[in-house]
Amino acid sequence: MKAKIIITPKKAVLDPQGKTVQGALAHMGYEGIGAVHVGKYIEIELQPGAAPADAEARLHEACRRFLSNPVIEDYKLEVIA
Repeated sequence: MKAKIIITPKKAVLDPQGKTVQGALAHMGYEGIGAVHVGKYIEIELQPGAAPADAEARLHEACRRFLSNPVIEDYKLEVIA
């Protein structure tokens, strides 16, 4: 099993990296680009035999406590069997 986690800044939080990328794209001539948000992608290999529901619950806890900052970031978690 594998878990895929995407962490992005909340929409209400200023994202200086996203603004920099947005400005660079516009400067390079890419038109029609709206807001850009730069985040993190984490892939975790789970040990064979792990129960998917238990693994997902533990990973949600890890996302809230360690992998993301819930005050300024949102996360999406997907466990693939």
